[in-house]
Amino acid sequence: MFILSEDSQRTEGRDAQSSNIMAGKAVAESVRTTLGPRGMDKMLVDSGGEVVITNDGATILEEMDIEHPAAQMIVEVAETQEAEVGDGTTTAAVIAGNLLGEAEDLLDQDVHATTIVEGYHEAARIALEAIDDQVLDVEVDHDLLAEVAESSMTGKGTGGLTPAELAETVVTAIDHVSDDDGVRRDDVSVYTQVGASSSATDLVEGIVVDEEPVHETMPSSVEDADIAILDVALEVRTGEVDAEYAIDSIDQLNAALDAEESELRGYAEAIADSGVDVVFTTDDVDDRVASYLAGEDVLVYEDIGSSDVKSIASATGARRIGTLDDLDAEDFGHAERIRTERFGDDDLTFIEGGQAAEAVTVFVRGGTEHVVDELERAVGDALDVVETARESGEVVPGAGASEIAIADRVRSEAAGIEGRKQLAVNAFADAIDVIPRTLASNTGRDPIDSLVDLRAAHESEGRAGLITDREEVTIDDPVEYGIVDPADVKREAVESAAEAATMIARIDDVIAAE
Repeated sequence: MFILSEDSQRTEGRDAQSSNIMAGKAVAESVRTTLGPRGMDKMLVDSGGEVVITNDGATILEEMDIEHPAAQMIVEVAETQEAEVGDGTTTAAVIAGNLLGEAEDLLDQDVHATTIVEGYHEAARIALEAIDDQVLDVEVDHDLLAEVAESSMTGKGTGGLTPAELAETVVTAIDHVSDDDGVRRDDVSVYTQVGASSSATDLVEGIVVDEEPVHETMPSSVEDADIAILDVALEVRTGEVDAEYAIDSIDQLNAALDAEESELRGYAEAIADSGVDVVFTTDDVDDRVASYLAGEDVLVYEDIGSSDVKSIASATGARRIGTLDDLDAEDFGHAERIRTERFGDDDLTFIEGGQAAEAVTVFVRGGTEHVVDELERAVGDALDVVETARESGEVVPGAGASEIAIADRVRSEAAGIEGRKQLAVNAFADAIDVIPRTLASNTGRDPIDSLVDLRAAHESEGRAGLITDREEVTIDDPVEYGIVDPADVKREAVESAAEAATMIARIDDVIAAE
């Protein structure tokens, strides 16, 4: 009796568990060498020849063509980490992979998968308590947030800028969009432009759009600008019906041309008479309208995309206008300055000041496309972790110190847990140790010796991490060196990694339809 299709493939029992665990471990291992300040980059080349060079865990896993369903769960761990807290994706993936490795050893010792899951859940609870105890009793001010941003970007590609220099820009951006109600993260954007060195990266108090004026004689800069956003085509109206008109004389032709000219001039006069200084329209602008408005020193941009229109409206306070009959100063937005600058072959428009100053843009520069892409990823992660730290007000020691404390706490409480579940709790602690071991390995130190030294320093000093200072790697208190991470990054990494590992460990039957 056939229940499944003859084309179906089924893997059961220990074989299914081994296959899934192996796939999860392979994915985690692929990003492990990117962890920490001495982590290495990966070059990813797709079938079309497009190249991505990065050490960002989320980007690496996203770009990899992963088909195995269990391995895809590890990718989802990184995606969740990125979406929730913006950083720690490599940490979460590596912990998840090592939890699977420890689970495999327990399965080989005939520990039931359900026992492993129960032990991991208990260990995760203890780990979260340990993270709470690691939270520093300090004020999360501008300087501390700069340390959080710098820690996030250390080891990532920041071009000619140091992480400290870039961190100041990031924190200033977050400060600009923060108030008593919280952080308006959506009001911070990152715009990249190839050309110049990364040291030309700047913070724009406003927004940047890839647009140029419709007429070359229009002003390149307007101060104290009133802004209108139009959903209007500033060109001759055409009927929806496909019709032909017969012209029998030159007088009729001139009359038609005069009517057309009068219509276009009417558009231009309505805009000029409204007192608006800058017009952004989502449709086309006839050259004659553009020429007339240029003579009136009105700056006009055409064919603005919906996302840019939304950004401009939000930044300037302008309302979208559907007809020129509705032109009203109450619908206009305002900016202290609108300017257009040329960068290589591109014209970019900067909308600054006024209500636009409620939004800010990190204008990232770099010599090549790969440099600006990696800078964009680094800045994006830093913005997210600074937002996370500011919102929660909680930071913990970095450089592996928190993981050493978590593992120590889990081991100490494992002694009070009865039965085989204790083995799973201890295995969880061993999996957490992979972070300081990997940090040590990526700096060139012996991972086992480093782990022993870190545990000893933790016992005697209470806080110990791997400090990378130029060519020297030492064991010391990371807080003294300004190496701190948001507590929520650690919590999310532990929770998501534990959930993924327990889900994969419980699978003992894989049915695949061809």
